[in-house]
Amino acid sequence: MSILAAYMVPHPPMIVPEVGCGSEKQVEATCRAYEKVAEEIAEIAPETIIISSPHSVMYLDYFHISPGEGAKGSFAQFRAPQVSFDEKYDTELVDEISRLAGQSGIPAGTLGEREKDLDHGTMVPLYFIKQKYTDFKLVRLGLSGMPLTEHYALGQAIEKAVDTLGRKAVYVGSGDLSHKLQKHGPYGFAPEGPVYDEKTMDVCSRGAFGELFDFGETLCEKAAECGHRSFVIMAGTMDGRKVEAKQLSHEDVTGVGYGICTFHPGEKDESRHFLDEHLKKEEDKVAAQKENSDGYVKLARASLESYILDGRRLKIPEDLPAEMTEKQAGAFVSIHKDGTLRGCIGTILPTQDSVAEEIIENAISASTKDPRFDPIRPDELKFLEINVDVLGEPEEIDSRDKLDVKRYGVIVTSAGRRGLLLPDLDGVDTVDQQISIAKRKAGIGEDEPVNLQRFEVIRHK
Repeated sequence: MSILAAYMVPHPPMIVPEVGCGSEKQVEATCRAYEKVAEEIAEIAPETIIISSPHSVMYLDYFHISPGEGAKGSFAQFRAPQVSFDEKYDTELVDEISRLAGQSGIPAGTLGEREKDLDHGTMVPLYFIKQKYTDFKLVRLGLSGMPLTEHYALGQAIEKAVDTLGRKAVYVGSGDLSHKLQKHGPYGFAPEGPVYDEKTMDVCSRGAFGELFDFGETLCEKAAECGHRSFVIMAGTMDGRKVEAKQLSHEDVTGVGYGICTFHPGEKDESRHFLDEHLKKEEDKVAAQKENSDGYVKLARASLESYILDGRRLKIPEDLPAEMTEKQAGAFVSIHKDGTLRGCIGTILPTQDSVAEEIIENAISASTKDPRFDPIRPDELKFLEINVDVLGEPEEIDSRDKLDVKRYGVIVTSAGRRGLLLPDLDGVDTVDQQISIAKRKAGIGEDEPVNLQRFEVIRHK
């Protein structure tokens, strides 16, 4: 039995009357839509409700599924301890999702639980559902820092697990939209906020799930959304099926976007295998990049492919130009997959006898030794976009006024700690942002003074 219905819902605690104490009346349309969702779920009477929440345990490279027999929670941190939950988990379905995810190469399972109590991203949907229906078990899972493609693939694994066990199940994708919709809101305003909300509600109200891949990390980050990955997992649970989609509500009066849509999957539809379509487009795009990239990028790609596929370091090709074999310079190799960083390691100053050797070594390190990521797998190679930045000599500066985020990279130094950020990066628009990120990378406190250096790069794509 496949997923019977799915729901995109927000999770502001203030819409729970015991928490809002009247403030929930600001968003009556959201509350009424939530009640309709609960009524629908009660009519379906599922054995299991699966909820993905941005506020559950989250890892950069792993999907955490809550383990054990069950969990408790309450709105005590929102001054309403009387509103509490004691939920039983569907342990058999959890095990099957973990097993099928592993078979598909998706890093997901019950390891690494840091907080057992239910989070508010789970409890807000449960509050409304349980006003109408209580005879169900729960599966709760977190999001990850991995690309959207991995989230969609997890949704596919969830659907397969539900079908394998014959479960009668519904899926709830919990997540708010943009948090930057109004100047008076708690997070302020960004022009990307309304853009994100409009696009998301349009895509979801049409059930055009393939378009969820096209938002881009920069838009999502600047809009300060929290639910996009949750919605993508939800979309994956309905892959290859016709979907009747309906928007119930969308409000932004508090400065945060709250959207509710319902989805009822129908018969199979071969035109709706959105992940396959997206991966084909990405593969074609990378193939075009490989064809058109310059010698620096081609050398980096050849180096990491040689190491990942054959376990050997590439020898310097004989036909390289003198500028690569006779000059020395620091170099960074940056690897992206589906618009998300997959590895980036480099050297500020030269450590090898030539730029070519610098690139060869740093390509290996970026693809297999970046501590933030698992080593790149052979099956990922055809989806990787690669950049090479060759660094100029760092220059001491006495003021941040001498920085320009588009032209100069920055190096910050304090008490033996040093952080670097390359220039002209998506999402980095101000010098303050640039310095702040470089400080965080070095473990330097925001208020600690630093020495500044700037440098220019030649970027190869």
